[in-house]
Amino acid sequence: MTTPPAPQSESANKITQNSPAKVAIASLVGTAVEFYDFYIYGLAAALVLSDLFFPTKDRAIAIMSSFLTFGIAFVARPIGAGLFGHFGDKVGRKTTLIASLLIMGISTTLIGVLPTYQQAGIIAPVCLCILRFCQGLGLGGEWGGAALLATENAPKGKRALFAMFPQIGPPIGFITASLIFIILSKNLNNEQMMSWGWRIPFLLSIVLVGLGMYVRMSIIESNAFRTMVARQSAVKIPLTDTVRKHYNQLFLGSLAATSCFTLFFLTTVFSLQYATTKHEWQSTALFNKIEYLSILMGAIVFMAVGSPISAWLSDRIGRRPVFLIGGIATIIIGFFFGDLINSSSGITAAIFLSSALFIMGILWTPLAAFLPEIFPTNVRYTGAAISFSFGGILGGSLTPFAAAWIVKTYGLQGTVYIGWFLIAACILSMIAVVLLPETHKQEIEN
Repeated sequence: MTTPPAPQSESANKITQNSPAKVAIASLVGTAVEFYDFYIYGLAAALVLSDLFFPTKDRAIAIMSSFLTFGIAFVARPIGAGLFGHFGDKVGRKTTLIASLLIMGISTTLIGVLPTYQQAGIIAPVCLCILRFCQGLGLGGEWGGAALLATENAPKGKRALFAMFPQIGPPIGFITASLIFIILSKNLNNEQMMSWGWRIPFLLSIVLVGLGMYVRMSIIESNAFRTMVARQSAVKIPLTDTVRKHYNQLFLGSLAATSCFTLFFLTTVFSLQYATTKHEWQSTALFNKIEYLSILMGAIVFMAVGSPISAWLSDRIGRRPVFLIGGIATIIIGFFFGDLINSSSGITAAIFLSSALFIMGILWTPLAAFLPEIFPTNVRYTGAAISFSFGGILGGSLTPFAAAWIVKTYGLQGTVYIGWFLIAACILSMIAVVLLPETHKQEIEN
């Protein structure tokens, strides 16, 4: 088993540190690659996997089955968070970040070589579920480590600004994933896409993982971690210590992260499926797949635009006010959700998706600073990663499935109920944020 680095004096620890540019690039590239892998699956689940792995005469059942496999990764994420958090808090952030990237990349690449249901029967969806679970394990360890890499190496008073970089990685990953699907859809006919074209985005993952590995191999451990090692203040089992001593932060941190996941997956994965599917109350689908995916890809840019604004505000007025501003805006989106998602106007769809994802950037960015700040260094990786992962379970794991079920059960009126679902998740997160302490002026505890 790998042993922790040898203790050093605190003065020696401060001599060598990562440059700000290296921290920004390493945290951004890693999350961009890992979320590319994650979103590739989400897009495929909405567009092709239902037909390839869950063929049935009932189209709605096939779609819900595909979305259930999408949710499997969210169940795996807290397991990955606990596993990688343990070694991240005991052995170091760098080694753990590299391992999580490898697991995610290998799992995604293997999905690209899976046989379909027609080729292998029930074995195909079983293998798909296993690899999706492995994707979740890798992502469960990725985000916490990337957030710590940014916040523990950030200059004084700029933790949210540096925490912005791992949060910009996901929109970059989503744009890359969407762009690849658009290029394939424009250059391949439906038969080619369903036969072999869908595999290409998954196989490309191995190239991106190589890029991420190259960047992350050059980083060193943060001063906070090296100081903890020098003081010999590491705990024996970080997960046990986190649950026993920091359960309040763990619970409230998970609830705080819930609403941004709900908002994101309703406005990306679910809306993509809903808008490009013909329903019984329609004569045709609202949009074709390429058209809607193009609108969605443009809208995701606004999530990246919202991130630096949110980071700047968060470092100046605090984490809680920014969360609450984003929460109020999310509630407004929820009230109009049914009308907006049922519009066949490209302009309306663009405004809806761009606004929702801009708000997502406002909610999303402070999390990378806020969740690590509420835990001490010796359990920071474990605590932040598990809180984020449980937030993903509560807000994202079954959200596309639940939304599809609501539509199947209640028809057109169901889209209004989905808006209420979003509002409920948002109120829950806002209550949790109010109950947590404000941390933007506090020094990170070593």
